[in-house]
Amino acid sequence: MRTESDSLGQINVPKDVYYGAHTQRALNNFPISKETTHPEIIRAFLEIKQAAAQTNATSGNLDRAVAKHIVDATKILLSQPIDLTMFPISDVQGGAGTSTNMNVNEVVANTALEQVGRARGEYGYVNPNDHVNMGQSTNDTYPSAGKIALIRLLEPLFSELTLLVDALGNKADEFSTTYKMGRTQLQDAVHMTLGNTFHAWLKPLRRDFKRIEAARNELYTLNLGGSAIGSGINVSYHYQVHIVPNLASITGLPLEQAHDLFDATSNLDSYVALSGSLKNLAVNLSKMSNDLRLLSSGPRSGLHEINLPSKQAGSSIMPGKVNPVIPEVVNQVAFEMIGFDTTVTAASEAGQLELNAFEPIIFKSLITGIEHLQQAMNTLRINAIDGITVNKHRLSQDIDLSVSFATAMAPIIGYKEAAKIAKESLRTGKSLREIAEKKNRFTESELAHIFKVEDIVINARTPEHGLVLHAPKTTV
Repeated sequence: MRTESDSLGQINVPKDVYYGAHTQRALNNFPISKETTHPEIIRAFLEIKQAAAQTNATSGNLDRAVAKHIVDATKILLSQPIDLTMFPISDVQGGAGTSTNMNVNEVVANTALEQVGRARGEYGYVNPNDHVNMGQSTNDTYPSAGKIALIRLLEPLFSELTLLVDALGNKADEFSTTYKMGRTQLQDAVHMTLGNTFHAWLKPLRRDFKRIEAARNELYTLNLGGSAIGSGINVSYHYQVHIVPNLASITGLPLEQAHDLFDATSNLDSYVALSGSLKNLAVNLSKMSNDLRLLSSGPRSGLHEINLPSKQAGSSIMPGKVNPVIPEVVNQVAFEMIGFDTTVTAASEAGQLELNAFEPIIFKSLITGIEHLQQAMNTLRINAIDGITVNKHRLSQDIDLSVSFATAMAPIIGYKEAAKIAKESLRTGKSLREIAEKKNRFTESELAHIFKVEDIVINARTPEHGLVLHAPKTTV
């Protein structure tokens, strides 16, 4: 062990670790989750520390040699996968993220000390607070790191969403002339194509893409430079003006500083907007999954209009049973995201005065939701959508026995008379055509039109299916 001290006094820290006193206290205080702060947040934090050291050096407030040691340390840490043993604090923590900020400060300081041949904890030379954290507060670095992490994690989600929309579009094309019965309130309605069904699944996902994209664009605005509450206390004018442009250069992202740093520090509505758009995506994915389970139900006693790929045995006691496990897991991810949205909403509302202390649980909820939705869409596309086949015999059988042709009769003989024919068909089991021919109320051309599915189905297909991933904002 080595002994370190902070404002609360002395505390023992394992000798070989790169973190220090504040991190050790957090480990003692927050044994909440086995999951640590997400690597993308740590990565963004290291970039912030690098930008801050460079900016403080050019302002003349930080010794250039010390700044170089800090910058070199961040580059070393960023040159390899984030080592979470260096950043072991629970992702759920009190203190508005101060523990994670100090964890990063301590690791950077000790890495810098090691590079110049000094002992870990020898903070008189490179200090976590006075040097690494110069001009900063947890209250502007933690939300900035979180936003950068979210922006990056949304990219693979956008990619998966695009691929899923394309896959649904391919199926819409494949089944554009596959006729089936539509249903409302689980009862027979009128005819449609299976392609129409796939189109009705992909269109909401296209809208979700735009909603999430709009919410993401709000994340490019940071409160960095506002320090503790937005007033910029202990921050030089040079730092406040240059920190965000310097960080944008390091990250390659079009980041910009908020016009009102007090507002940006205390209000978290951008997270609520993002969470709501992700919840909307979850709801649409879940609705689609419900439909997939219902349309594939059976295979003997259900609808069984489509066949989902068989992925695993469905029962430990019923031989041969195969369950729709892929839509089921998507449903569960959707339920989870709906819960995350409730958490984000409550945490964002619970902020008081100049700071919201609950960003750790907000970031945990959003990041987990994004990653799980991405993975759910991936398995839905690969293990379900791409392999769907159609049970043409069942679809033809349903159409032949359907009384929905009565809808096409109504304009000719009226709703009441068409309803009588439909009810007689249901009562006797005779086909609608057989009864209609006996009624002798229709001409041959009228009968041909009424019972020709192609003539009564409106093909709702539109030319384009796909999505274009828009580039992020280019102005800073």
